[in-house]
Amino acid sequence: ITTEPTRALLDDFDAAGGAGKPRMGQMPVSYDTDRDAALARAHEQFRWALGGWRLNAELPLPPGFVQASEHTRPEDVAKSIPCGDDVDAVLEAAGRYAEAGFTDLALVQIGGDQQTPFIRWAETTLLPALRDL
Repeated sequence: ITTEPTRALLDDFDAAGGAGKPRMGQMPVSYDTDRDAALARAHEQFRWALGGWRLNAELPLPPGFVQASEHTRPEDVAKSIPCGDDVDAVLEAAGRYAEAGFTDLALVQIGGDQQTPFIRWAETTLLPALRDL
């Protein structure tokens, strides 16, 4: 399982005995019908993710995550995390995992207050579009 849609990670996985096994990607989404609210929530709760796992694995305590992400702007987050209810933005981000060779993708909704609306939107709108992808 990885959070980066990088083919090289899958090549390393194969070389280490993973050939033929599922390749799981994990992708954050910040769903909200108000894109600005979704972006603000993603920036507040997930901006640390933009540093990647190499950096995050080395940070020992929460203050390290704060310091490592203190210069991350909302527009930086918007480039990496689909925010709002734009299906095409999620499909584009998900497509990068498919192109890299991932077999499965887990979506992580940012923000507990939007879990139920996200699940409803995913069921009626997002998942049918992903299946068509």
